[in-house]
Amino acid sequence: MTATLSATQTCLSLEDVSIRYWNNEAVRGVHLGVPRHKVTAFIGPSGCGKSTVLRCLNRMNDLIEGCTLSGRVVFDGQDLYAKTVDPVEVRRRIGMVFQKPNPFPKSIYDNIAFGARINGYTGDMDELVERSLRKAALWDETKDKLSESGYALSGGQQQRLCIARTIAIDPEVILMDEPCSALDPISTLKIEEMIHELKNSYTIVIVTHNMQQAVRVSDMTGFFNVNTFSDRDTKVGCLEEFADTQTIFNSPQQKATQDYVSGRFG
Repeated sequence: MTATLSATQTCLSLEDVSIRYWNNEAVRGVHLGVPRHKVTAFIGPSGCGKSTVLRCLNRMNDLIEGCTLSGRVVFDGQDLYAKTVDPVEVRRRIGMVFQKPNPFPKSIYDNIAFGARINGYTGDMDELVERSLRKAALWDETKDKLSESGYALSGGQQQRLCIARTIAIDPEVILMDEPCSALDPISTLKIEEMIHELKNSYTIVIVTHNMQQAVRVSDMTGFFNVNTFSDRDTKVGCLEEFADTQTIFNSPQQKATQDYVSGRFG
């Protein structure tokens, strides 16, 4: 089941997307539309392809040898995989936050300023750093130690620093691959609260193994599953169901989705 969105509501769309690593098919036939200025969550068991699909949204899979994609990934009306599209520009407009915090070995200030400088930012850098840290709910905790190393921050603060670093290059979309999996509950709560604020300015797609987190932060949810196909008895990740989050968790249409969200899965 796939939720239907109008072209004006849709920020990113996947049209019959399949992804392979060399001769191994990882994901087959994904169709979905990511709504603008909403939070979309991808959930499902390990190995179902949700992170692979997330990475295809800003061509991060291009960096993996042997990874190929068929179908179309459309962003603002343009196929991101067209030969004329620069993948570096794609990654600027569609930023990514990874599972483990990965600050640069630089000061807090330079972590934020680095990407902006590379992209030729000519505005007030101090103002950009402050604005980015405020959006990431980190300004009050760092404003008096901007010259200190990003490594001096706690794990939760480092993750918010990485989010601020992504914000600083002015993306339209922020992808988050299990951003809270390595964090304590208090840090997780701060990031979830920040996500609610960020969706006013950005489209957000998050992969999470935490179903309660998907319920708390997302507007739409896609449930991915591993299905077995008759051709060579192949197990492949597929999008089982995609709908608004309340529907997925309260009245899913597919039995596999019902089993997963109720804890009966596997």
